[in-house]
Amino acid sequence: MVNVQGKWALITGASRGVGYQTAIFMAGQGCNLILHSRDLAHTAKVEQEVRALGVEAYCVHAELGNHEEVVAMLDEIEAMGTVVDIIFNNAAVQIAYRTDYWNTPVDDFEQSFRINFISAATICNRFIPKMIGRGFGRVINTTSGIKNEPEQAGYAASKAALDKFTKDLSSRLEGTDVIISLTDPGWCRTDLGGPNAPSPVESVIPGIAVGAFVDDRKSGRFLHAQGFTGMTLEAAVAKAEAMEAAPYVI
Repeated sequence: MVNVQGKWALITGASRGVGYQTAIFMAGQGCNLILHSRDLAHTAKVEQEVRALGVEAYCVHAELGNHEEVVAMLDEIEAMGTVVDIIFNNAAVQIAYRTDYWNTPVDDFEQSFRINFISAATICNRFIPKMIGRGFGRVINTTSGIKNEPEQAGYAASKAALDKFTKDLSSRLEGTDVIISLTDPGWCRTDLGGPNAPSPVESVIPGIAVGAFVDDRKSGRFLHAQGFTGMTLEAAVAKAEAMEAAPYVI
């Protein structure tokens, strides 16, 4: 199991929901954090909380739908001299629920892809080559199990694009100690999931983060967070490493 003490993790959407849970959990394991949100004020509280746990942390901001802001954020991180060891591409937006899905506006797709897919791909493309060069890295891209709901076509399609991108990248990481995984938090009671979701957001721990701790150089796993709820981190890592790491199931 990977020891993350002293390593640096970038968490997008760290101010609330799944991102917040991830931040608190990783800080508890001794991991330093770069906390992203759209506004620095949104992550001020979580920065204080994780620092109180004894780790280093700082906040960055970017509207993920604006490519120039994403690039500027990544430039800022690199200008700070931070070595990014772990990435949690967590932030996402669910634009609307369209009952008249035959007339889904093009803007639903454009916004969904910019925020949910293109920003994550941009972050991966910036940092993964450097991880390969240094000989270590973990990337966890948050997907969704949503299916058979054309009412949420923009959201679902953007997550499918992220799945495809992640699986294709995993084929190029064989033999390295850079591991990329997909994780699905499940339907949780968050601002995105809504109040009627069956699972409390706390149930994503430790599954949402287990991809940062696997240590067998195998990429392409799909890790459903709800399948690890209530487990110790050690048990969760053992379960994850026992799962087949196949980018595509034929």
